Parts: sequence; structure tokens; C-alpha cells
Amino acid sequence: MKRRDLLVLAAGSLAPFPAWPSAAVGKPAPAFEVLDAQLRKRTLAEFKGKALVLEWTSASCPFVRAQYDSGVMPELQRWAATRGVIWLSVISTHPSRRDYLPADKADAMHRQRGAAPAALLMDAAGTMGRAYGAVVTPHMFIIDASGVVAYAGAISDNPTMNAREARASRNYVKASLDDLAAARKVATPSTRPFGCTIAYSGD
Repeated sequence: MKRRDLLVLAAGSLAPFPAWPSAAVGKPAPAFEVLDAQLRKRTLAEFKGKALVLEWTSASCPFVRAQYDSGVMPELQRWAATRGVIWLSVISTHPSRRDYLPADKADAMHRQRGAAPAALLMDAAGTMGRAYGAVVTPHMFIIDASGVVAYAGAISDNPTMNAREARASRNYVKASLDDLAAARKVATPSTRPFGCTIAYSGD
């Protein structure tokens, strides 16, 4: 991966976001309709009444790799499932990009690294990613059971490509899900995401 494709969005190392709007915390989540890796149509509406995590991911990003090599992301996915939370991984890489994978290979790659989402969504056109304002991998969103965006931003407080550091980091997604489960207001509803730029068409 080229250095220009690594976009660390953290204090002291800021890069501009694209111009499209992002899903706003406290507002209804943008609707989506996209095929998963098994070519089944998935929509926001089918998860009505359920808390939902959206995780933008990619095959080659070292920030993503640290979260999986550390076991943090797979463990969080399985933990969320025990809480009745639906976890959807999303790939918005355009087919023209070097690290694009077709659905079957993307699914195999995701399973090989231990991923355990409810589904892997193939957003090759980038429609869903742009609707949410996803700019990097990993970029995380939590939608509460009422369909409102409860959290948007980074997976943790450490923009690291090191698996050991990833495990030692404070995880914003878990903390936010704990708050929702306890019927508390999410303490940190938004953070600045870090990771690798999403390879949309024309970007």
C-alpha cells in the first residue's frame, strides 16, 4: 500500500475529509440496500428494532490488519452477537482498485482473518459508504435500536498499525455498546476516525 493511501486522522496529523456529508450522530441512519458476499440483498429496514454496528474494512489496510491480528475485532464481533447486536462489515473498494476482491474471495479473506460479522456487505459502487460518509478503514458506526446513529468514528483511541498496541487501546465501540445496553447516553458519541483511505471510484 502506498503511503498516500494511509490517512491517519488523529490529533496532530489531520487530513481533509471528502466533501460528501456523513451520517450524523443523533439523526436517523441513512437507508441502504446492498448485496452481501453471498449475493443476498441486505437493507437497513431488515434490522429494525436491533442495534447495529457498521464496520468499514478492506483487504490490505495495515490499520485493519492490526485490529484482526490482535484478535480485538473478531472478539468484539462475537461479543456483540451475544448481546443481540447485528454486526455488518462493509467493503466499499471499487472494482477498478488494486486491492478489490470479488465477493467470494472477499468472504474467504474475511473469514481467514477470523472475522465473525452477521454479514459482509459488498458496496462496490460506494453508494452506502458515501451515504454514511465513511472515509477510512476501519470507520465505525453504531445505530441504536430506534434507527438513530449513536456513535461514529474510530475503533479506538490509538491510531496504530501494531497488534499489541491495538489490544491495549481503549475501544470506543465496546464502550458505546455498553452504554446503550445500560440505557445510558453514549459518553463519547463521535471521534475522528483513522486508517486507510477508502478506494472509491474516482478518488
